Amino acid sequence: MNQTLRIFVYGTLRKHDYNHDLLKESKMIYSQAWVNGTLYDTGLGYPALDIETGEVTYGEVYEITSDELSALDVLEGYEDGREENLFARRILPVFTDDSSLEAYVYIIDVSKKGLLKEKIPFGDWKVHLFLKRNQDNFFYFAFGSCMDDERYHVQGVGHLFKDQIGVGELENFHICFSRHASDGGKADIKEGYGKVEGIVYLLPKEALEYLFEREGVYGSIYRPIFLDITINDESVLTDVLTFTVINKEEDLTPPDHYALEILRGAKGEVSEMYYSYLKEYIANLGVDVESLEATIKSCNSKE
Repeated sequence: MNQTLRIFVYGTLRKHDYNHDLLKESKMIYSQAWVNGTLYDTGLGYPALDIETGEVTYGEVYEITSDELSALDVLEGYEDGREENLFARRILPVFTDDSSLEAYVYIIDVSKKGLLKEKIPFGDWKVHLFLKRNQDNFFYFAFGSCMDDERYHVQGVGHLFKDQIGVGELENFHICFSRHASDGGKADIKEGYGKVEGIVYLLPKEALEYLFEREGVYGSIYRPIFLDITINDESVLTDVLTFTVINKEEDLTPPDHYALEILRGAKGEVSEMYYSYLKEYIANLGVDVESLEATIKSCNSKE
């Protein structure tokens, strides 16, 4: 019987990587999931997971058949009952933005731990490859206060954000305010349902450090992630950089000044339907949206 199983993948089997063809017919359940353990670069073109340490590794979850699992066993150098394998296969708890599940995971076999060369930053193979490439420019998806360009100019980085590509759509995610800061909730995205609209930029590599600082990446507040974004209702940009909160909490009312940045940046850029949804969502959290709209209108009339 060819039963349906689940697999958590964190390296070259992930979407757009070179072994993903083995999963091209499989259904992705989650693009942003994680397991407990530390991710290492082997220096051989693929990473390996060690679950005997207390960090976190990010990856994707797929539904697969037993036949597909057998093909993955071959790729991962695993054979049931063999004394030494390249990888061991385990069923482990996998965590998502709103739930947990169990899935097969390939971890480094105890006999092969000498292959673990370099700990991968942020526990994410995609981020690791992106940083190693050190490319001249990259696509960035802004969905919260970063849609507003006023702070860019105040902080002297407006010239880095001049190349606006268009409006991007992120499917199967929804906006939320899951980061609890001292002055209120800050914007985030959660996977599971819905659609998020935002602005897509083509940025020079000099903008990366600014974004990492602004998003609190080094303080483990937000983490960088890469997602596929539909641009201007037409083409799909693959592996676009954006950021998501690591330790998500329940929605918290955003402060007025922050909500103003979001609405000001979104107005006239995202679709009218999404802008209305955004206003309603923020209003339901207790923000006086009509007052903020009046402020935006007043500022626009003075320009």
